[in-house]
Amino acid sequence: MKFTKIAKWIVLCVALVFLAGAIIIYPERYIQSCFQGFAMWAECVLPSLFPFMVIMLIFIKTGIAERAALPLKKATSIFGLPPAAAVCFVMSICSGYPAGSRAVAEFYESGSVNAKDCKKLAALCSTSGPLFIIGSIGVKMLNDKGAGWKILLAHVVAVLLVSVIICLFTKKGEKAEYRRAPADKNVLYNAFYSGVISVAVAGGFIAFFCVAAQVAVDFNLLYPIEKLLCLFTDETSAQAVCRGLVEATSGCRSLADGGGKLTLPFAGFLITFGGISILMQQLSYLLKAKVNALYFIGVKFIQGVISLFILLPFCL
Repeated sequence: MKFTKIAKWIVLCVALVFLAGAIIIYPERYIQSCFQGFAMWAECVLPSLFPFMVIMLIFIKTGIAERAALPLKKATSIFGLPPAAAVCFVMSICSGYPAGSRAVAEFYESGSVNAKDCKKLAALCSTSGPLFIIGSIGVKMLNDKGAGWKILLAHVVAVLLVSVIICLFTKKGEKAEYRRAPADKNVLYNAFYSGVISVAVAGGFIAFFCVAAQVAVDFNLLYPIEKLLCLFTDETSAQAVCRGLVEATSGCRSLADGGGKLTLPFAGFLITFGGISILMQQLSYLLKAKVNALYFIGVKFIQGVISLFILLPFCL
């Protein structure tokens, strides 16, 4: 166990030193990548994430979201989920990454759900939002609102399908008492403050991993995966998917610019899987709720593959 931890730290240090060295050697290239990451965040993520984030935070902090979830209480109990599941899922599906994961962590810290519940909720409450998928991906990138709707449908179906299977094959955890959060006396300020911080942090993740994705492409760090993908698609699309495995939004942008035949299913996969950037954002909350990182990454990969196969017939 100790050796494994040391190995992880060594790998992390080597990766960070390599990334820093690349930026120092080619500053003009990677500063531009960082700027493009922030520009993409401002154009595609900020408009779609921030309004829903604030709206959902107001709903939750005022208790409206909890009351709205009560009719779903019986439905959640069928799958061995606590009432908080409905609140987390609604927040996730409306706000997008990483709102659902943050909600799961908050309910865990309040004692409303236990670790076994969080394992199931992590899979269920990990979704992108409709404004991002339809507006940013469909309209802005693919110039096709209908494509955005198809990706959204495949995304939600994949998440729900895997989550239902996990719930059916997972033993119920110990019942946790559901406690409502104390009333917030300054709802408006706290909702806006928390929303701004969350969206700003998301922008930082996107910019950083846009640089990491460009470094990975320039130094062929994902060359084996790229060559494997070339068996099924063109080289441009393969490179775009590899970029998306690091930062999903930039990968979707590259897919749209390339205009490959499999752009739609690959975009669905990247959005559902999330890429390293989105996965790290979510794990920063889920690890606090005792959710295993490898388990969560594996679940997201399976959801992404299912989304890809759902969208594949639209390209044939």
